[in-house]
Amino acid sequence: MIEEAMKLGKMNRLKVNRKSDFGLFLSDERGSEVLLPNAYVTPTMKEEDEIDVFLYHDSEDRLTATTQRPKAMLDEFGFFEVVDTARFGAFVDWGLPKDLLVPSKMQKEPFKVGEKHFLRVIYDEKTHRLVATQKFSKYLDHNPKGLTTNQKVKALLIKQTDLGFKCIVDDRYEGLLFHNEIFEPLEVGMTKEAYIKKRRPDGNLDLSLKKMGAKGAKESQYKILDLLKKHKGRLPFTSKSTPESITEFFGMSKKEFKRALVLLQEKGEIEVNENGIRSRR
Repeated sequence: MIEEAMKLGKMNRLKVNRKSDFGLFLSDERGSEVLLPNAYVTPTMKEEDEIDVFLYHDSEDRLTATTQRPKAMLDEFGFFEVVDTARFGAFVDWGLPKDLLVPSKMQKEPFKVGEKHFLRVIYDEKTHRLVATQKFSKYLDHNPKGLTTNQKVKALLIKQTDLGFKCIVDDRYEGLLFHNEIFEPLEVGMTKEAYIKKRRPDGNLDLSLKKMGAKGAKESQYKILDLLKKHKGRLPFTSKSTPESITEFFGMSKKEFKRALVLLQEKGEIEVNENGIRSRR
């Protein structure tokens, strides 16, 4: 469905209206046009086609369409590398031909070329352009409502602390993944699927990489059965195996592993002896 109006900083579905020497002119339902430069035009594109494009301002500050997707769109967060600095700010690579400006007033400390920073893409009311800011706390919701335990969310890891990894959740909230509940290699910059454990009094969220309760237990059982299939029905692990070896191989805690073994044994799915686990299927 064609967009009713063009949205800066977002993906838009627009119609090919006409050809020109410079590219294709795309239009919305209101008849407004924007150029898709030749660099993004493919031989299969023709008039009346509907195309998904991202809208931004090019190096000459003209509204322009591209079939490329930036690392983050309007109101989203990203991990960006600084590629240039100027008196009025710094420029970061966001995956498009024109680098994204981070005005000096939106930096906590002056940026240096080569550094990487977590930033939020915003609309600057003064210049009517897309820019990025490092001072994004005011854009986060510190009073989340309607969220439920075990709700699936997207967690962007932005900082490692003594407690765990600080995260931006669904581009709206702050959260934390605790070290003692992480059983896989993680690093700053990753985006992970996570689940809400609880909301803290300060409005931030405690997160888990696994579902809690019965749902989480089922996932652990499925994982063990799947690994048994891949290893011809036998695995050299028992409830006495070390926590480190269990975490490395199964990606779960020893407590989760032992609980899953008990449940699978009760269902008659597996046998466990001193030599390991054997599938009964």
